[in-house]
Amino acid sequence: MALTRQRKEQVVAQYQEWFSRSQAVILMEYTGLTMKDLDMLRTKIRESGGEFHVLKNSLVRVALQAGGFPVPEAYLEKSTAATFAFGDAVATAKVLMDATKTLSAVKIKGGLLGRQVLDEEQVKALAKLPPLPVIRAQLLGVLQAPAGKLVRTIAEPARGLAAVVRAYSEKAAPAA
Repeated sequence: MALTRQRKEQVVAQYQEWFSRSQAVILMEYTGLTMKDLDMLRTKIRESGGEFHVLKNSLVRVALQAGGFPVPEAYLEKSTAATFAFGDAVATAKVLMDATKTLSAVKIKGGLLGRQVLDEEQVKALAKLPPLPVIRAQLLGVLQAPAGKLVRTIAEPARGLAAVVRAYSEKAAPAA
């Protein structure tokens, strides 16, 4: 059933909103998947804070151009589905890659990270990164390490002096 012009405009507006809100978008070909497989992907991606949608290529092209996004023409061929990462882009990419390992019909075309176009290998690399909380913890550890060393360095002379005084007092104290 053909879409009316008004409905196409609504769909383009919805696509534009998804692209602008999303931290990352992963495009894939889904030819050969069953509805059960598509529903499984939707559920898993929703749990990671993203959304999974089947897209109409011509309307995606219009939405990308209108939003000022680069238009990866090769990514808008055949059937196209998109995973929109509205929360943690790495977590959503990881969930998508894990979920599609068993689905041979899925072919990752590429994606967008912000306004940068990603190829298939870059999307796979994104999925291999540690999740955002782990990266934050690592960064915090890196930032705290110099401060901890400084505190230990400043406290060391006092600690050494206390050890000398204690040793002297133990030596000077008569044995009972």
